[in-house]
Amino acid sequence: MATLTVWKFPDAEGAHKALVTAENLQKQQLINVLDGAVVSWPEGAKKPRTTQMHNLTGVGALGGAFWGMLFGLLFLMPLLGAAVGAASGALAGSLSDVGIDDKFIKEVRDKVTPGTSALFALTSGAVLDKVEPAFAELHPELIRSNLSEEQEQRLREAFAEE
Repeated sequence: MATLTVWKFPDAEGAHKALVTAENLQKQQLINVLDGAVVSWPEGAKKPRTTQMHNLTGVGALGGAFWGMLFGLLFLMPLLGAAVGAASGALAGSLSDVGIDDKFIKEVRDKVTPGTSALFALTSGAVLDKVEPAFAELHPELIRSNLSEEQEQRLREAFAEE
């Protein structure tokens, strides 16, 4: 079973540092990183910078379509206003079908703000008593959404890139 996690950091560079930690944990076989992305939102910037992680696993399990849709829903749609409300609802509906519900989206949107950063990761096989302490010095806040195998498969199918 895969777990989609969002590690939020109190500064704009914390997620980049956490990426190095994730790479080290994967080398130690303490976690399997299937796919992920880094969001960095410097203070004063109108929107965050996003980068998909390709270096951990080669071709990402979910692909750019997934990350683009998720980040659009999280960070761009709220800025566009009511004119795109229906589109936002359709995006949220398609994500809820694969286990990413409105509560998860709202929580991430409320917490990843200017001056912070986040590491989004689809992982499996985490040795939690080793993984969580490895991030402690970066002062993260963990938001977790577990996906069933069926939800993970639907997620892959829904956002597969051709």
